[in-house]
Amino acid sequence: MGRPFANLPAACVLMFAAPALAGEIDVRSAIDNVTVYPDGATVTRTISVDLPAGDTTLIARDFPPGLDASSLRVEGETAAPVVIGAIDARAPRAERPPAAPELEKRLQALKDERTSLEDQISAEAARKKFAERFAAETPFGLGEKGEARPIADWRLAFGAVAEEIRSANDTIRTLRLKQRDLDQEIKQVEAALQANPARKMEVRIDLAANAGAHATFRVSYTVRGARWAPLYDARLDTGTRERKPALELVRRAEIVQQTGEDWNDVALSVSTVRTAKGGSGPELSPLIVRYYVPPAPQPAKTSRLMQDRMGSMLSKAPLLGFALSDGDQSEEGASVAARPAAPAQEQEAALETGGYQALFRIPGRVTVAGNEGAKSFRISTGKIAPDLVVRATPALDETAYLEASLKHAGEAPLLPGRVSLYRDGIFVGRGQMPLTPKDETLRLGFGPDEKVKVARAVTRKLEGSAGIISSARTDEREFKITLRSGHDRPIKAVIEDQVPTSETAEIQVEMLPVTTPPTERDVRDRRGVLAWSFEAAPGEAKEIRLGWRLRWPGDKVVAYAPRQP
Repeated sequence: MGRPFANLPAACVLMFAAPALAGEIDVRSAIDNVTVYPDGATVTRTISVDLPAGDTTLIARDFPPGLDASSLRVEGETAAPVVIGAIDARAPRAERPPAAPELEKRLQALKDERTSLEDQISAEAARKKFAERFAAETPFGLGEKGEARPIADWRLAFGAVAEEIRSANDTIRTLRLKQRDLDQEIKQVEAALQANPARKMEVRIDLAANAGAHATFRVSYTVRGARWAPLYDARLDTGTRERKPALELVRRAEIVQQTGEDWNDVALSVSTVRTAKGGSGPELSPLIVRYYVPPAPQPAKTSRLMQDRMGSMLSKAPLLGFALSDGDQSEEGASVAARPAAPAQEQEAALETGGYQALFRIPGRVTVAGNEGAKSFRISTGKIAPDLVVRATPALDETAYLEASLKHAGEAPLLPGRVSLYRDGIFVGRGQMPLTPKDETLRLGFGPDEKVKVARAVTRKLEGSAGIISSARTDEREFKITLRSGHDRPIKAVIEDQVPTSETAEIQVEMLPVTTPPTERDVRDRRGVLAWSFEAAPGEAKEIRLGWRLRWPGDKVVAYAPRQP
């Protein structure tokens, strides 16, 4: 009965008693299954062969040139005991193209034909030259006895010469055109002869069998010319008074491969493992703080330039900065386009999860040709009941945006990728899916909510001095933010704004009493960002007040600037 034998690396050689010479068998392999990673792929080929007793070397010459030879592994089953020896991958050897003899014959025939055309052109050129010489040297003016020739004779002579020259020119022109076509074909044949198409790599497997038997081997290897990227469709049904909102999240795998081989009729899987990252994370080096040592003095000309630059810098030295957190960067939506109806159901992949990876097996057998562009497969669909909220950041944009938040409950993490957004069946734009592990909250925006109006106005701005001797300066600002809902049912809303934050002890920031108490501070770990969450009834207008005071030494100048990383 058959027994499997363990995977062996390419460099591993098992020592066993063997005859002096081994027989070689040319075999063909076929791709059976492929696992694609975000940064590579593992390909498994099968080899079926009838092994004789004794030492045998299997030679397969149909492996892609881009495979990683160190990743070659062999395993298999056979009815008789078989020992695997060395596994050797050899680079492609320089060979003449298979059609070289035929191409060389064709090239010689074309060159002979071109030589024949050249001879014909020379003959026509001689005929033309003779006619021109005859016209130049023959005395048409006098007859045999010296009398003048009749006009009719002149016309006949002129016509004959002109006809000869015209005929020669027409023939030469036709032959030149044929010669041009021949030259083009000769270039194509020469290019075909000089072409060096991608060669296949040769893989040799040394075997030792106690008895003859039929065996099936599986040879796996990794290639870097392949990848898959996640794509998502997020379809939001905003619901009605009677129906709760629902979100359908469709996950797809976009596969691109340029491995030098076609994956025809294979079992295909995609894995979340990133193989190019390596086994260990980066190591931090010590961060040393030292006193600044000014550079050595430069020559006079350079020193003068340095003085000018230092003067410019010193003139700006009193400017002290404090940080404001970066606002959310809204993404322009793509042009609105309705998704066409699709009554047919797409097949989905089977999910297998382990401790550190998720593997999606595409059902059936599929074909992914090399160098033909991306091919997309649907791998999963999930339906979630999201929480809808209208979120606005009027300090940057007075548009209210509809947002859906949900907790990702799937075993497989959501990898970063493009997401197409649909709201009530209408395409509203594209976004970016963040990395979302299981049980983490995901927020997706679904475009502007035109039924909600948000406005922000400055109600007070005062800059001045504090103290009797004007030892400090102040900047006070107050804002009024209003939100009015035009929906026919209650909505949840969130308003975000900010107050300055200081990284210098001399600069003090305080909230003014007019401020509406915020629901949350330092939203999503962004310093100084405040949020007010509330529910707005149909037609209701909510008002929020915000005020802050900034105080700093009077001999300094402050600058409002976003916080740098």
